[in-house]
Amino acid sequence: MPDSLDSAAQLLSLRQSIDNVDAALVHLLAERFKFTQQVGRLKASSGLPAADPSRELEQITKLKALASESHLDPAFGEKFLNFIIAEVIHQHEQIASTGTIATHSE
Repeated sequence: MPDSLDSAAQLLSLRQSIDNVDAALVHLLAERFKFTQQVGRLKASSGLPAADPSRELEQITKLKALASESHLDPAFGEKFLNFIIAEVIHQHEQIASTGTIATHSE
């Protein structure tokens, strides 16, 4: 039994570490979106398009390199950033058309 108790304690500790990282990721994403929303407002007031393909490609290239350096699958890094970029573009389009971003709290 001592081994199963030790395994359970290790599992709990690892899960607590994962929970801490998840919380940090959420806070970092919220901070990132504060900046991208400011960009969206600036783009809207300047008549610029919501998407910027050259900037997006530049960011994907950088993130893939960072992922590789961090021993994270670069393809996963690209998928993750593409997901974020799609949401940013959606928010920029909302800002341009309505002046605000619809948020949903559950």
